Amino acid sequence: MTYKKNKTDFDKAYWEHKYENNKTGWDIGYVSTPIKEYIDQLKNKDLKILIPGGGNSHEAEYLLNKGFKNVYVLDIAEQPLKNIESRLSQFPKNQLINQDFFEHTKTYDLIIEQTFFCALSPSLRENYVYKMYDLLNKKGKLVGLLFDFELTEEGPPFGGGLVEYIQLFYAKFEIKIVEKCYNSIKPREGRELFFIFEKK
Repeated sequence: MTYKKNKTDFDKAYWEHKYENNKTGWDIGYVSTPIKEYIDQLKNKDLKILIPGGGNSHEAEYLLNKGFKNVYVLDIAEQPLKNIESRLSQFPKNQLINQDFFEHTKTYDLIIEQTFFCALSPSLRENYVYKMYDLLNKKGKLVGLLFDFELTEEGPPFGGGLVEYIQLFYAKFEIKIVEKCYNSIKPREGRELFFIFEKK
């Protein structure tokens, strides 16, 4: 399948500029509580895991420290991957992927969504769903957080709501869980949904 692009998309230069100028307000400096608690209950350390739009990826660091070896971080910007490299010398360099998400072709057992969906132009949401489906192995899971506030033209981050998300994902994914997040970090309290979607 080909994925349509939009001239208003936030490109590599946009995100490189953000990192170079430390305009990374979405980066809280540690793994967020909902993602941490999900990781804590995972038993299979051999899972092949992707964190797309991973940025400085405190999630990847947490996974690594918990004994997960097959963790891949993908970002269109090079700077955050360099940041990971200098912060985590033990992180395999070949698992840091500087690439456009929509051009990536490997497959995974688990994909972690953390402030990537909301950073994309809303015109790409359907493409995101199809691409996630393609990147997951059979019965693979897409897990993470989606913002729960009105979608406007202002962003990133771009918002959305429960009904919209279910309509967007249900054709390709079994909706295991999608609910108000009870353990959000303070600044995001009441504005996040935690979800587990399994590839159909």
